[in-house]
Amino acid sequence: MKKKKLRLRLWVILLFLFVFLSAMVYGGYRILLWNKEGAQLEDLETQISSLTDIIEKKVLEEDIETLEQKDIAQGIVRESDYYYYMKVPFIEVDFSKLKKKNPDTVGYIKINNTKINYPVVYSGDNTYYLTHAFDKSKNSAGWVFLDQDNNLENLSDNTVIYGHGRVDSTVFGSLKNTLSSSWQENKDNYIIRISTPNKNYVFQIFSIYTIEAESYYIETNFKTQEEKQTWLNTMKERNQAKRTTEVEQDDKILTLSTCKNNYGERIVVQAKLIKQEKR
Repeated sequence: MKKKKLRLRLWVILLFLFVFLSAMVYGGYRILLWNKEGAQLEDLETQISSLTDIIEKKVLEEDIETLEQKDIAQGIVRESDYYYYMKVPFIEVDFSKLKKKNPDTVGYIKINNTKINYPVVYSGDNTYYLTHAFDKSKNSAGWVFLDQDNNLENLSDNTVIYGHGRVDSTVFGSLKNTLSSSWQENKDNYIIRISTPNKNYVFQIFSIYTIEAESYYIETNFKTQEEKQTWLNTMKERNQAKRTTEVEQDDKILTLSTCKNNYGERIVVQAKLIKQEKR
């Protein structure tokens, strides 16, 4: 009986050691893989930077003054920061080299005081760029990609862009910056600029929040104006940011979505289109 107990105890110890060592080996492998993929991503970002020509198109002060005078003459009352944000310059990107690198490139996105300064890709599904980088190499870091039901040249009610929330702040990892008080206190941060081969956009952020994974906030189109208004009301109520802005039924919305942690929480940033131009 004692020998049986000793053998059983020995087997339990060996099993524990096997599980422990397996976990250690797997954990070490995952760390090595994560570091390798991170290094590949950094190298790719450097390549993209050399391929990308970005022009900031300055807005003339007199044009904004003319717009303000016209609004006053017509009795139109704007939000206090409206003319301030209308002065924000468009960015215009030369896509020729980027499209040679990856024909799936459909736009370019830039957000102040984050590392988000990336080409946006579109594959026609919402899975490919979860596990592939900009050069289409296999990489669990993925890339910044447009929802399968959206088109950046013809905006839906809600245009959705995704990216992994990497802890090294690559891809959409620095979207977590938007949750900090210091970031939210700077009104210059409440702008998202996007350039496409045919258009340039400026969006103003109206809602920043965290939420459990769901599909409601990433609805792209609504059957009725009432449906859209109900959705907008919910998005506005979720706002955790220090600054707010009005949003109307006719506004085109941009939603950025990333993972906050490994437990299903999301970081969501939503903005309304405030101006656009054809190229």
